[in-house]
Amino acid sequence: MKIGIVAPYWNDITKRELQAIARLAEELGYHSIWVPEMWGRDAFSVLSVLALSTEKIKLGTGVISVFSRTPATIAQAIATLDEISNGRMILGLGTSGPAVIENWHGLKFEKPLQRTREYVEIIRMILKGERVNYSGDIFKLKGFRLQFTPPRKEIPIYIASLGPKNLRLTGEVADGWIPFLIPRSGFKDAIREIASGAEAVGRRVEEITVSPYIPVCISRKDEETSKKIVKEHIAYYIGSMGTFYYKTLCRYGFKKEADSILEAWKQANKSQAIMSVTDTLLNSVAIAGSPKEGREGIEELKREGIDLPILIFPPKASREMVRETLVSIALECLLA
Repeated sequence: MKIGIVAPYWNDITKRELQAIARLAEELGYHSIWVPEMWGRDAFSVLSVLALSTEKIKLGTGVISVFSRTPATIAQAIATLDEISNGRMILGLGTSGPAVIENWHGLKFEKPLQRTREYVEIIRMILKGERVNYSGDIFKLKGFRLQFTPPRKEIPIYIASLGPKNLRLTGEVADGWIPFLIPRSGFKDAIREIASGAEAVGRRVEEITVSPYIPVCISRKDEETSKKIVKEHIAYYIGSMGTFYYKTLCRYGFKKEADSILEAWKQANKSQAIMSVTDTLLNSVAIAGSPKEGREGIEELKREGIDLPILIFPPKASREMVRETLVSIALECLLA
């Protein structure tokens, strides 16, 4: 089974640590390493370091917001990285949310679906070496083409999406799908939405790689702490990152838990918010605890039709826990 990882995003992580983690993941047989971009380090710069530090592992943006750069800038960056990495890049795109886009980037969070569609169309035109004459609702472009020929004219584009309309768009235009905090029981319904989008434009849903971000922390010595760390990670996203994840949990059967988490977070009762993440919810959206629980979690994802689980480490997971998780999952699932 193919498994990816998200590069840890500790505030104090060093270049050497990032390189060491990428090399370890490559040695252990992981499929890909993905670099997030929020309001910290620039993803493309970090990926340049990783591209020069590895040889085989695939490298992805996980994810770049379509509000943070123009389509041309993203196309130039991913084409350059594909050249540097000898054709190993995957482009993960998403919209982020109003809080980040309006309060960090200073832009209005408008027409996110149309913007995503136009970005994918324009980026593909640029990578193919076409002269970009494009007339969309948002972008009007003409006359230019990329000045160099990247190794591949088609770099896979994955979309981070959750809502029904965005899922259908993913089915129409994407090579892969990156959901986050969708309960295992909800994957089949979500994939049906993607399939409806794919079928509407004559595509097969099997063409789209299902690649969910899975919060993970494995520990032989302290299973309870590993679970608490992941529960806090889940509570943070439900409580403070807009309404996307809250609505997703409600849509897929966890409204009671989502309400409790959100209410506690609004009251600045962080400990209660964490306690509101039940074991049932934890085991439905994440993998935590012992190596055995890690193996069982990966096997369950495979049964649900997941092509490429991407393991994301909560920021409060220690260096030791991240390394143990990487090695444990590899031994249980990749090297067994």
